[in-house]
Amino acid sequence: MAGRSLFWFRRDLRLADNPALLDAISAADETLLLFIIDQSVADRAGEYRRAYLADSLAKLDEAVGGRLAVMTGPPAAVLRDVAGTYHITSIHAAREFAPYGVQAEADINDAGIEIEYTGSIYAIAPGRVQKPDRSNYRVYSPFFKARRSHGWRAPFATPVSPRFIQPSRADRQFPTWSSPAKVLLQEAGEVAALDRWRAFMGGGLSSYDEFRNIPGVDGTSRLSPHLRWGEIHPRTILAGLNQTTAHEIFRKEIAWREFYADVLYHNPLTSRQYYDPAFAAMRYDTPGQKFELWCSGNTGFPIVDAAMRQLRLEGWMHNRTRMVVASFLVKDLHIEWQYGAAFFMKYLVDNDVASNSHGWQWTAGCGTDASPYYRVFNPIEQGRRFDPEGNYIRRYIPELRHLSSKDIHTPWEVLDGYSHGYPERIVDHAAERLESLKRLEEIRVAKEPHPLRHV
Repeated sequence: MAGRSLFWFRRDLRLADNPALLDAISAADETLLLFIIDQSVADRAGEYRRAYLADSLAKLDEAVGGRLAVMTGPPAAVLRDVAGTYHITSIHAAREFAPYGVQAEADINDAGIEIEYTGSIYAIAPGRVQKPDRSNYRVYSPFFKARRSHGWRAPFATPVSPRFIQPSRADRQFPTWSSPAKVLLQEAGEVAALDRWRAFMGGGLSSYDEFRNIPGVDGTSRLSPHLRWGEIHPRTILAGLNQTTAHEIFRKEIAWREFYADVLYHNPLTSRQYYDPAFAAMRYDTPGQKFELWCSGNTGFPIVDAAMRQLRLEGWMHNRTRMVVASFLVKDLHIEWQYGAAFFMKYLVDNDVASNSHGWQWTAGCGTDASPYYRVFNPIEQGRRFDPEGNYIRRYIPELRHLSSKDIHTPWEVLDGYSHGYPERIVDHAAERLESLKRLEEIRVAKEPHPLRHV
């Protein structure tokens, strides 16, 4: 063995359970570690996600003794320049399956640059779980069953005594992105990811089935930002799960992430376009003042507003309330899902294009769902059901902290509901629900009678 290898970090900012990194280390005497910032992507990411990435890169650099190279530019051009400068004999990376990553790999191939790809950010890479006729799954449940039958590998080892090349000072172009002063972003990095996973295994995981839908308690793992940046691999998580109900439900949540990645891989335009194209013909309202009030958390519906304020404060939102606010935007305000998805992308530190776009489409009723547009979330009942004591609402809406648990979900029904400045409702939910269903009938999406669902 001789020469110098290069490992290109992408969405796998960790050392443990990283087979592509192990291949790079074993392929040469010493290895250059590189992360590439594509400025065009960074500009679209939003300051919250950029701040999280900057923190993650700093933590990774610390873990490798200050030997991480960070450069800015189109990946193909950067890889060519770095390979020449450092006399690289082989380049290694994990594959990407989202549209941007696929295009980047095509550009690299067109430039004549050879890369040895190993693994991905998924336990099972998109395209591997197939129907018997080798087509891809369009519905989650059979995908999950087939995925379980397919199986996945155990976690890989952490490198032992690797020899990493010290890059020049000019090639350590670390970003100086920071979050707004009042934003509370969770800590980034592999150590933080593993600590969070261990704490969740020893605590909330055992009751995940009971509390995962309650936004007012710490009932979820909060691992999504770490998974998004590959600070922990799903193999590591899956290896720690047993067959109890709580663990099985958590396993299914990991599978949802990979299902959406598979759907996007086979339908790359659905990151912005309708999975069911018939919905492009529906009547939608132009975003205006109501959209701005939704963005700022001032719709007059407490559970909606609490969720939107959490997003802007923390760069994260509970999964249950993500569905509630998405339904409200599409079904109550009649605004296309793409506007909401783009707003989420601006703030979410865990934004994953596949999960974000297809999560929105699932709630909007135009995605992978056997019971699509008829599902209309009632924001009042969702609050009563999943935040019965009003703890989540009080945390983010100080204007309602004076109300009882009974009154906090309907401040318009009590004399002092608006005494602290909370805004009045911008729509009548019951009326907008009927309007939403009317617009559905106009495009004749329904192929057979279906009972209306009001959850």
